This record gives sequence, structure tokens and C-alpha cells, in this order.
Amino acid sequence: MRARSAALAAFGAAMVSTCPAHAKEEPLWELGLGAGAIDFPQYRGSDQSKTYVLPAPYFVYRGDFLKADREGARGILFRNESLDVDLSLGASLPVYSKDNRAREGMPDLKPTIEAGPSFELTLWRSSRRDAKLDLRLPVRAAFSVESQPKFVGTQFFPHLNVDLRNEERFPGWNLGLLAGAVFTDGRYNRYYYEVDPAFATATRPAYTPPGGGYAGTEAIVALSKRFPRFWVGGFLRYDTLDNARFIESPLVTSKHYVAGGFAIAWILGESKERVDVPDLGHRSPAVRD
Repeated sequence: MRARSAALAAFGAAMVSTCPAHAKEEPLWELGLGAGAIDFPQYRGSDQSKTYVLPAPYFVYRGDFLKADREGARGILFRNESLDVDLSLGASLPVYSKDNRAREGMPDLKPTIEAGPSFELTLWRSSRRDAKLDLRLPVRAAFSVESQPKFVGTQFFPHLNVDLRNEERFPGWNLGLLAGAVFTDGRYNRYYYEVDPAFATATRPAYTPPGGGYAGTEAIVALSKRFPRFWVGGFLRYDTLDNARFIESPLVTSKHYVAGGFAIAWILGESKERVDVPDLGHRSPAVRD
């Protein structure tokens, strides 16, 4: 769900390098491996959190159509100086009901994969091209990962994103901040927050969300740096569910939470082929041999 997928997205975005403040040639791909830890609620609205210690693959790909960089893995559908249309991807981890008090006795939440378009409009960039403000409008459909995948629902996360770099005072460091509201459809809310009468108890009454709509607000800050032979990065995330459409669900046991993660990875190899990596304000990379 959104808590897990956004935390994983932030962690994944933190696991790839960012462009320098000025255009230069970089390898078409880079590959590395390390370790990281993430701590966040078992699901969005849960008062129980879980810490994952995970292998942290470091992968950067700077192709014309496919990208894997600090904005995550995606396909470039359209690009000009001010607008990107990307194919955005995401994922979430499972939630086992036996490990969660609010969901005890209910079916487990399966891991999901998410895909959909993301419209990214540059609203402002500094004259030195070391800072920019984007409006991002990703829409993703979620599907469960199981023998017979099911359509879980759709979520829309319009948000403002700020990228900051100062090569003179803090060379190599990249700071990103984003904040925005989350909107989910009725199917999505039922999948995560509905309590079927068959699973109702004295402390967990039956409940069906009234439909789709506002699902809370998120804010994330991420910081990373690519050293010659290794990379470090981390993120913090704040989430509030106040006034969400499903806020009355007995499965919502916490309206606010803070999540975070940190990782380090060693660079194992890179391609001989080089590509032009644009500066922070430019959107037209050119790949060449």
C-alpha cells in the first residue's frame, strides 16, 4: 500500500546516483551492491512498525527510453524542456496478519507491483541550474503478486518536488524534498481497510469504506552522495491520515507516523560507453557511443 510503496520508492530512489550540477559524460550504466535498513509501519495506518535489513543493489541506467536514477525506475514516454511523461513503477511488501494486532485472523496483504504514467512539469529552475521545482502527477494501478494476480486499485499522488545541489559548498551531495496529498479509489480502500462481517470481532466491527477520495498527506526528504567507489544515502518520511476517507476503519490504529531508511553500496562496475548527463535544469539527454 501507499505507506510501504512510497517508503520503498524513497529507498529505491535513494539507492541510485543523482546528476551533477553541470552536464558531463557519465557511464551508460553503473552497478554496485551494499546493505540498507528501512523502518516503517506494517501498513499505512498501523501503529505497529517493522524494520527490514535488506541487500541494497545500486543500479543506474541512463538510456534514452529507460531510466533508473534518483527518481526511480521508469520509461520515458515524452520529454521536452519543461515536461516529462514517464512510465512510473513501484512495489510493496506483504503484511502477515498473524504479526499485526489489528488484522489478526484476517487474510494477509499480498505484495504488490504498481505501474502507470507520471506527468512531471518543471515550474521553476535557478539560473545556476543547481535547484529546481517540479509538479509531479503520478497515477498507478496496483496488482497483487500471487499465483492469480488481482487488481487492487488505483492511487494518485500529486506532489511538489524540490531538488537542491551546491557543488561549491557541498560537492556531490544531493538533497530532495517532496510533499503532496494522496488520493485512492474505492477498490483500493476496500482492499486495505474493509473489515468483512466474517472477520468482525468485539473490538473490530465490520466496516466498509465509503468510497474513494482523499487518503492523507505525505512528505519525504532524501539525501545522498556518490563517492568514487561507494554511495551513501537515506530518507525520512512523515505521513498523516487526518480526514482520510477510510479514517473510521478499525484497521487504522495510528493517524501519523515517521519512517526512515539508510543504505551504503559499493560500486562494482560501470560501462565503457559514456552518455551526456544533463544538468539539474535540462531534460534532453543524448546517448552516444
